[in-house]
Amino acid sequence: MQIIKTTLTLAMLLSFASPATAEPAKADAKPYPLKTCIVSNEEFGGEMGPPIVFTHEGQEIKLCCKACKPKFEKDPAKYLSKLKEAK
Repeated sequence: MQIIKTTLTLAMLLSFASPATAEPAKADAKPYPLKTCIVSNEEFGGEMGPPIVFTHEGQEIKLCCKACKPKFEKDPAKYLSKLKEAK
């Protein structure tokens, strides 16, 4: 019984340790031009760890944390307009 609890606890910890990305960035995606999160404007690599990187309609997107992903998905056009301004 103790072995099962330890294994489950270890598995849970490992799942939180790796960055949560729904889809890895594709090699042919347009590069992400900003040095900050497209949602929160926070710099990458701070307390939140490495950025969450994925591809949305051919564009690489970087977020500071997994909490920003639902915000981006709710209104991607709002955030993608920031990329147009940056170019």
